[in-house]
Amino acid sequence: MIVMVTGGARSGKSSFAERYAERLGADGIYIATAEARDDEMRDRVERHRVRRQESGFRWKTQEEPFRLPERLESVDFEYNVYRAGHTVVLVDCLTLWLSNMLLQWECEEDAETRCMGRVDMLAEVLRRFQGDILLVTNEVGYGIVPATPLGRKFRDVCGRMNQTIADVSDRVFLVTAGIPIELKSRQFKW
Repeated sequence: MIVMVTGGARSGKSSFAERYAERLGADGIYIATAEARDDEMRDRVERHRVRRQESGFRWKTQEEPFRLPERLESVDFEYNVYRAGHTVVLVDCLTLWLSNMLLQWECEEDAETRCMGRVDMLAEVLRRFQGDILLVTNEVGYGIVPATPLGRKFRDVCGRMNQTIADVSDRVFLVTAGIPIELKSRQFKW
């Protein structure tokens, strides 16, 4: 089952996804996409790590800032195919993964195309994934229009990424003020 969890900054997305994962399995793999490039981000990563440890759920953390589709293929094979197990995977978060790629390619003319190529690759991996996977992402288009071209490019690519991943997901939750609402089952059918 593919579960996408989206919402604004500090909305409770990660906490909800972690609690949801605890209901799906006995242990989990936590794929962290953040790169701790400064003290504030290192502190944020550490708070997430402590929260996971204190939950009592057995998490194995793997860091993957760029090669997410490849990592998920490897995890799926190792834990779901080879071992015939049932390990829950949580990716936190797609927005940071996208940001990592966009910053890597920001000077390239085809940066958006390259990012969306990777998103499409991720969607294909998710379609084949044999276990339960939760994907945390941010809704970034609710606020003001970004002042810089890179900011606008990020907002646009992030919106397209979220649509692509929501399309392949079995369930999609929007978390606002710590309250999760399941969206996919309520979507308008044409």
